[in-house]
Amino acid sequence: MTLPQTPSFQLTGKTALVTGASSGIGQACAAALAGTGARVYLAARSLDKLQATVAELEQRGQAAEAVRLDITDIEATAHWIDQHGPFDVLVNSAGIGRHGPAVDTTPEAFDQAMNLNVRAAYFLTQAVARGLLNAGKPGSLINISSQMGTVGGVDRSVYCATKHAVEGFTKAMAIEWGKAGVRVNTVCPTFIRTPLTESTFADPERMQWLQNNIVLDRVGEVEDIMGAVLYLASDASSLVTGSALSVDGGWRAH
Repeated sequence: MTLPQTPSFQLTGKTALVTGASSGIGQACAAALAGTGARVYLAARSLDKLQATVAELEQRGQAAEAVRLDITDIEATAHWIDQHGPFDVLVNSAGIGRHGPAVDTTPEAFDQAMNLNVRAAYFLTQAVARGLLNAGKPGSLINISSQMGTVGGVDRSVYCATKHAVEGFTKAMAIEWGKAGVRVNTVCPTFIRTPLTESTFADPERMQWLQNNIVLDRVGEVEDIMGAVLYLASDASSLVTGSALSVDGGWRAH
């Protein structure tokens, strides 16, 4: 008898691009990919924090490079990807939350969130996919979405709108590029402890809301996202596309 072998989670020989990599989820995802053998380009609008992360990864003997990239500049981003790709793996963790009552939403706040969370994410995914398609290579494209891409939330009408849109174009792109071996998925976290979520965790009313909805009775840590992204980036998920991988502590089940 010959037992089947577990598909590899290793990314040796792969090249990955991680946006929003200066802190939080993006930084953690870059560390996860570099730690399993990928050469990782860490991208954000500012180089300072990126360079510190790259220095630590290099001290571990891992391959990483910092890139100043504003993905809302569609043309410049596409040009950079053309020059440095194709990328086997994309993790798009760049995003913004504009939270508040829907009756108070301003056009400026709406447009700012849509511009980064939807427009930039769409064309970033397009640019990386185009490089793979032109090279005849398979790949894994991962957008960091949210549990709010599938449910609603208090004071989160704009954010929910952007993440529902990400879920929609991810599914459509997955169908379009599937025969070429280009997989497109999302990761949908619950509330993760990062510098951007400190204000939510400091609000007792919001914390009670979280505790009432997260079945596992704790908020998320960036480490909770690392394994999910590694799974989707690797051959272990070779039959997974057009999917939303929930890392929500049971929020949606609840």
